Amino acid sequence: MESFWPSKQTESKTRPDGKALTCISCGLSKQCKSPKIQPYGNFKKKILFIGEAPGEVEDARRKPWQGKTGKLLHRVCEELKIDLFDDCLSINAVNCRPVDKQGNNQAPTNYEMDCCRRSILQTIEQYKPKVIIPLGTAAVYSLIGHRWKKDLGTISKWRGWTIPDQDFQTWICPTFHPSYVERSDNGPELTVWVLDLKHAFEMLAQPFLKHVEPRIDIIEDLYMLANITNPEIAFDYETTGLKPHAEGHRIICCAVAPSESHAYVFMMPKTRAERKPFIDLLVNPKIGKIAQNMKYEHAWSLVRLKTEVQNWVWDTMLASHILDSRAGITSLQFQVYVQFGVIDYKDETEPYLKSYGDSANDINRIQALISKPGGKEILMKRCALDAVYEFRLAQKQRENLLPF
Repeated sequence: MESFWPSKQTESKTRPDGKALTCISCGLSKQCKSPKIQPYGNFKKKILFIGEAPGEVEDARRKPWQGKTGKLLHRVCEELKIDLFDDCLSINAVNCRPVDKQGNNQAPTNYEMDCCRRSILQTIEQYKPKVIIPLGTAAVYSLIGHRWKKDLGTISKWRGWTIPDQDFQTWICPTFHPSYVERSDNGPELTVWVLDLKHAFEMLAQPFLKHVEPRIDIIEDLYMLANITNPEIAFDYETTGLKPHAEGHRIICCAVAPSESHAYVFMMPKTRAERKPFIDLLVNPKIGKIAQNMKYEHAWSLVRLKTEVQNWVWDTMLASHILDSRAGITSLQFQVYVQFGVIDYKDETEPYLKSYGDSANDINRIQALISKPGGKEILMKRCALDAVYEFRLAQKQRENLLPF
């Protein structure tokens, strides 16, 4: 069977700092009793738990979840009708016990987890779990740290989501590590943790949400936009910076998604006559407008196109904040991953959308991107996907908000 990971992602390699990423290069195997502890459990219900690292008891018995925190996890799973060792498989972000100079347990470093990641990925590919439950920040890092290019944050940002990860083709349901819950002394963390585990186990009965690639039409003549009669559209700009008022700024390209499966995308024409079909769409009061942070698109339309958008109906960034007030979760990139399982689709363009300076008025490097061979197409695809995902996200947010 063909691997879902390209060979270059699992072969031995080095980090940018030159450190080798092999099973033995981190050195943990030399200082523990049970090096390279293997996945443990009968896996009857295809649930995979990822912990942080073996502790002293686990290192002695060569099995996970043998200490005090393991007993807590075992008990809560049992209350939720799941047998930790019969129904599940358990691994850790690192397979060897990390210790400090005094021989006490310590948290694994990112480098140690980077070295062990190949083992994590091979375990997932071999067993093909229906649900993966990363317990704690280290487990989340081991699972997506090589794919998530932005600040990962802590488990508080990730817990509670049920993510249809498209690379793994499985549900990822992060939550707290039981050691954190145990230290909370039966506080609210325990209640939240039990609910997270309950929701994760419920995903076993849910069909996996496979990503459907949208149709993207690159257009030069905007007359096709005049045929849009849909009640709503999502639209997105790629621009030369954050603020439209400073000299030299302009809208480079735009995408319009009239549905969750289709987008038109185009380089912004230079003349108002060429832009007229798009401007007519923006001022049409019968067509609702959706955007991620509508203030951005509204300001750029007003300043650079001399057009005031009519009939705003949804702001996906604002709705994300209303639905969940945690910090760091309202970006479109984060929401696209946790809601639709598509990770880092902006990776190629991100470096070019940062400005040379620190001022919000500074020009970014978008011109350098579109001057590269194929760069214009890369930018337009990103813009089109933004618009489509904004449309899809708005529909999903409404399902969660409107009943209230």
